[in-house]
Amino acid sequence: MNRWLIVLGTIIVQMGLGTIYTWSLFNQPLSDHFGWDVSSVAITFSITSFALAFATLFAGRLQERWGLQRLIRVAGVVLGLGLILSSQVTSLTLLYILAGFVVGFADGTAYITSLSNLIKWFPERKGLISGISVGAFGTGSLLFKYVNTALIGAVGPAQAFMYWGIIVLVLVVAGSFLIREAVVREQALASKEGSKQVVARHDYTVKEMLRTKEAYMLFVIFFTACMSGLYLIGIVKDIGVQLAGLDVATAANAVAMVAIFNTAGRIILGALSDKVGRMKVIAGALLVTAVAVMTLSLVPLTFGIFFACVAAVAFCFGGNITVFPAIVADYFGLKNQSKNYGVIYQGFGFGALAGSFISALLGGFHLTFIVIAVLCAVSLLLALIITPPGEGRRARQREKQMNLNPSSRAS
Repeated sequence: MNRWLIVLGTIIVQMGLGTIYTWSLFNQPLSDHFGWDVSSVAITFSITSFALAFATLFAGRLQERWGLQRLIRVAGVVLGLGLILSSQVTSLTLLYILAGFVVGFADGTAYITSLSNLIKWFPERKGLISGISVGAFGTGSLLFKYVNTALIGAVGPAQAFMYWGIIVLVLVVAGSFLIREAVVREQALASKEGSKQVVARHDYTVKEMLRTKEAYMLFVIFFTACMSGLYLIGIVKDIGVQLAGLDVATAANAVAMVAIFNTAGRIILGALSDKVGRMKVIAGALLVTAVAVMTLSLVPLTFGIFFACVAAVAFCFGGNITVFPAIVADYFGLKNQSKNYGVIYQGFGFGALAGSFISALLGGFHLTFIVIAVLCAVSLLLALIITPPGEGRRARQREKQMNLNPSSRAS
């Protein structure tokens, strides 16, 4: 089968899945419609994000039982029905269950399995392909800002859930028909001449991966990258008003700019990682993020400085979450990619909660940005020293062999 048809199917699926990131559009309308507190409505998306990350722990096992096509199809139906049934809720508890947990779990299941499968189809272009897939997820969010805004204006927030659910169900189910499950070939086929990437010499199971120190180093780096990006995205409008002195309308433009630069970072840094090396891209993104958040914290903000810093963090965040699936495949093999990346992906769930928790504990933006900058510095150091599991030992063995065999050095 033409691999690019599978790319097309994955793009369609990911665009449908990415629509959940338009949730903020519903907070105020639902509050006005039902008389609920806005902050209580906003908790729904925190539940969705947590459920999405939690689902990735189980998605690989479900794929083994049901097969990829069937799993994505079922996830699409559950996701769509979760949104459709949300149009009938009259309590926050039901909203949390349906639009929060059910929608998030279905979304995460289809997200990680379709992404991991596509990477297996293109082992020689992991970064680029990951960028296309994750970029489609971001594009779905960007496009549906306009679709859901129009739906809310035309039929109100409750009925908008119904139409949104139908559209998403159709997109994910239709895209699944173009997707075929990849069969992992010999790892040697995953590398190409002149490639900058390492290739795992062994397909690690989850248990084997968790016995390596590299798994925990990658988790810390991913947690830092996700926390910095998700925290800033969640408060970008408030920063513009409170720290940069912008009016509400101007600061709101930063929300659209974040979506644009986030998507651009996914595609550009994903492709760049194939050329220069993935950990170099991650290290560069962490450095830029640290500089940007320190600037937001310590420098008097003008219009230009504010937008430049926000754009930089959004661009780097998009790149980081794109490159990481490929790094996990490089380090631990392609065979168990869904399950292995599902474990590392918990850094996303914890990162989504940590920024807000630290901010509440420290009492504001400034100290939180400093904490983020320190974490970026620590993660940058880890990114510079980390090597694939066993790589250091193999290098020492080669050096020892050469010392014992001087003739081999001469040859």
